[in-house]
Amino acid sequence: MGAVQHQGHVIHFTGQVAWDADEGVVGKGDVEAQTRQCFKNILALLSVVGGLPKDIVSITTYFTDRGQLPAIQRVRTEVFDAETAPVSTSVMVAGLGHEDFLVELTPIAVVPAERFVPPK
Repeated sequence: MGAVQHQGHVIHFTGQVAWDADEGVVGKGDVEAQTRQCFKNILALLSVVGGLPKDIVSITTYFTDRGQLPAIQRVRTEVFDAETAPVSTSVMVAGLGHEDFLVELTPIAVVPAERFVPPK
């Protein structure tokens, strides 16, 4: 199944990981805490350009262990309403950019023109 992209400004994010503002890893060993931090970072960046969670149209999730998926999905359902949840792809990988990262999220959002704020 797919999604139809509405009109607006397309925002391609780099992979978001469980960094805090000081580039410390949040939730070492805890994929649920790391997923929450990834979404916290995504939503903070999205808000800078006038975006809302419902503007995320696609998200790719990279994770390191199949057993992590239930926790990742639990956090995802906290962020997205079932009616506006983005399409998604999940990819299990051997490792991520830092030995303590368990999950990385790469979203694409479409922010409607009437809400879009150009980044500075």
